[in-house]
Amino acid sequence: MQINEAREVRTTCPYCGVGCGVLAKVAADGEITVRGDPDHPANLGRLCSKGSALAETTDLEGRLLHPEIHGRRTDWDEALDLVASTFSQTIAEHGPNAVALYVSGQLLTEDYYVANKLMKGFIGSANIDTNSRLCMASSVAGHRRAFGSDTVPGNYEDLELADLIVLVGSNLAWCHPVLYQRIAAAREKRPEMKVVLIDPRRTMTSDIADMHLAIAPDGDVALFTGLLAYLGQHNALDRTYITAHTTGFGQALFAASALDLAGIAAATALGEDELVRFYSLFAATAKTVTVYSQGVNQSSSGTDKVNAIINCHLATGRIGKPGAGPFSVTGQPNAMGGREVGGMANILAAHMEIENPEHRNRVQRFWNAPAVAEKPGLKAVEMFEAVADGRIKALWIMATNPVDSMPDADAVEAAIKACPFVVVSDVLGETDTVRHAHVRLPAAAWGEKDGTVTNSERRISRQRAFLATPGEARADWWIIAEVAKRMGFGEAFSHVSPADIFAEHAALSGFENDSARDFDIGAYADVDAETYEELAPFQWPAPSQATPLWPAGHLPRKGGDRLSSRPSLISNAARGEPAPKLPISPLAGEMAGRPEGGAQAESEKDLGVQARRASLTTRFFANGSFYTPDRKARFIAIRPAAQTRTSPDYPLVLNTGRVRDHWHTMTRTGRSPRLSQHMAEPFVEIHPSDAQHFGIGDAEIVRVSTAHGEVLVRALVTVRQRQGSVFVPMHWTDQFSARARVDALVAPTTDAISGQPASKNVAARIERFAATAFGFAVLAERPASIDADYWSLARSPAGWRLEIALQDSRDWTGLAAALLGMEGETLAYHDIAGGHHRFARFAGNRLVGALYLAPTPVAVSRGWAVEQLGADHADRQARLAIVAGRPGGNSVDRGAIVCACFGVGGNQIAEAVRGGCTSVAAIGAVLHAGTNCGSCRAEIKTIIDGRRLQAAE
Repeated sequence: MQINEAREVRTTCPYCGVGCGVLAKVAADGEITVRGDPDHPANLGRLCSKGSALAETTDLEGRLLHPEIHGRRTDWDEALDLVASTFSQTIAEHGPNAVALYVSGQLLTEDYYVANKLMKGFIGSANIDTNSRLCMASSVAGHRRAFGSDTVPGNYEDLELADLIVLVGSNLAWCHPVLYQRIAAAREKRPEMKVVLIDPRRTMTSDIADMHLAIAPDGDVALFTGLLAYLGQHNALDRTYITAHTTGFGQALFAASALDLAGIAAATALGEDELVRFYSLFAATAKTVTVYSQGVNQSSSGTDKVNAIINCHLATGRIGKPGAGPFSVTGQPNAMGGREVGGMANILAAHMEIENPEHRNRVQRFWNAPAVAEKPGLKAVEMFEAVADGRIKALWIMATNPVDSMPDADAVEAAIKACPFVVVSDVLGETDTVRHAHVRLPAAAWGEKDGTVTNSERRISRQRAFLATPGEARADWWIIAEVAKRMGFGEAFSHVSPADIFAEHAALSGFENDSARDFDIGAYADVDAETYEELAPFQWPAPSQATPLWPAGHLPRKGGDRLSSRPSLISNAARGEPAPKLPISPLAGEMAGRPEGGAQAESEKDLGVQARRASLTTRFFANGSFYTPDRKARFIAIRPAAQTRTSPDYPLVLNTGRVRDHWHTMTRTGRSPRLSQHMAEPFVEIHPSDAQHFGIGDAEIVRVSTAHGEVLVRALVTVRQRQGSVFVPMHWTDQFSARARVDALVAPTTDAISGQPASKNVAARIERFAATAFGFAVLAERPASIDADYWSLARSPAGWRLEIALQDSRDWTGLAAALLGMEGETLAYHDIAGGHHRFARFAGNRLVGALYLAPTPVAVSRGWAVEQLGADHADRQARLAIVAGRPGGNSVDRGAIVCACFGVGGNQIAEAVRGGCTSVAAIGAVLHAGTNCGSCRAEIKTIIDGRRLQAAE
């Protein structure tokens, strides 16, 4: 791609399921900048720290740029021929269930659609599953049990309209910061809005909460069944709604009454007074939204948790109304899109059911497929068990890293290593999964990809390419289609563009639908390349018989009627003009053609009436009409069941999850120096009482172990952690740390209905790692190898930062030479008696690296030391400060980075507090910290409060 002038392209963030609009600008010299799209309805211009740093992740370092077979570079024809012939031969010899695809919420909808079509319609097996199984499967199962469909009833606007927001198992401040900020902004306007946080940990999200219920792990079923019983006992039910639009209420209420208040308190580890305060607040507040995420989903009782929450909303009629409803927030950018196309082992395309013969027949006829899979395939955990025992003999992994993200990850790695044929499509040449591939296929990355994604509120947005595809990398849909052609299915996979695929996907959603299925974007079935390029974000459903999506009723059609003067989304952004006012959705507050949320009424079949109902957002189920056979929602009778996993050998509960500035397995965020400053190494959060009991000091190295494996991580002792539990983040891999793949510790225990792994309640133990030496280094170049028992590597603006710990004494000068190299001038300091050693090596005026060693965790101004890699060191006397490990004279030490967006450190914030800044807003005015994504605001407040306490003392 030849770039001759500055361009700004409207695209979508590739991180979480919020689905933020991004304006990506490519300058004439190739420099990339990003900012939030102020016209995108999901984020209205906001971006989190990760989205703001996207420009730092688009370089080609480490990219897989050419197809490879057994590590040998080859061309596309040889690689594709081998994949197609091996899959075909395996199917011929062992049947279609001997092959599998493991795909990802990182794929675009068009990629997902083609993969699912190939596997379920033409290979004839449902052995296609996704890493979304680890994220949202319990929500899908709960939705389908209650609603008869995988439908998210509400939208983001409800978060701003609610009078009560209940956050369950969701660290929204760190994991979905833009939604957190929308709530915070709404609360500033309406201080009477209440927020309740239900989470074992006191996360940064608690900063906004009026009430924090530090619930016992997996206590959610007891909590919400207890709430249902309370609502029944206190006449807080919407009996009209229950009678008209639901079934099974009596059985659900009877089951929920199994525990009295004391029993619920025991099951949740909450006080009875806490329970009554929460229950009474919920009962009294009509406009209530319950937001839930991985703390609910990643559980062996995840589906029951989802239905326990939904039961309470059905019982009060608080669903599909402005400011009211259950709301599942997704963790991946296109987990929703994958669900829409059927990219999970137990569902068909377009929200149809694989167990339903009529649905299978419909899909088969639409695709003109030889045979559609007749039964669900293997879900993620089952799939890798089948790889391990030899049932699956050919495996294709796309855009995901299961060696790090799957539970029992060491067993998964062993299974992949032993599999006869493994194909991996990825953007990087080295990941913990790619290293085991027989065939490596170079895929297009964010910035190069072209397609659509669907966010948590059912809003479909375009991801547009603004960079040339490097080397021989190709779009995932193209790779899949080329393999399909070589397997003999050319006619069905003759797509020439993602627009073609999207049009087919839309057509299938509307095929023989007639309001029978929730997912319907049939209005886009005739979209052409030009219209697809200009496609504005819209919410589904968008049925073909609904209000036209284009001004004056002009829906562009292939070879026919089309708009002639549509302003460009690219040129408008480049000129700084607002986006063209394209309709976002053809629908009103309910499905168009289904008045009051009900079945289509004769009086509203004409488009004119529907047009009068049109609005920008959609909701489902305010007036019933669910997608069950009788159109009524199902209450699910749920009895709380005790889940004790700890034992004398493993007395603690291990909880895993995300941190603020990293995501998944760091294949993208690990490339960003900015995002690597906040949490630079893996850690374990431990309550002070547990730390004292196990003899662990803050910042020491800890061995965390379970029956499945062990990791070495840094101790972070904090009262925010629940006593009896520990938390370890999921992000660190063998690429960035010695022994920190925490999912190797997680048992392959799954929810019996959804198949989602239980990643937040694992029996574990902790012990102090007996290190005799600790080290910290800053390095201009990444070291080829690191000889240490514990190490963790993170990018910095001009190089790398390294933490190490060693169990045995070493030749410290030799260790320094191995890390810093032999060239240049070396300054060194040795305190042999005290065990302190420091080295700094220079090449001319440039610092090559510095190493600090001590018998206890190293006390060095790390942020300042990292900055010295990019500084000029002509003053030879000043070089002594580097050996000292702290700034001298008038130099500034920012301290540990708190605000990644503006690079503001804790020392700077503390100094501003001492100078009179006593609020987060005041800090923002002086330092800008907290004024972009806002995800650091809770930490800023913690520093302010800490300084106030010191002053009071």
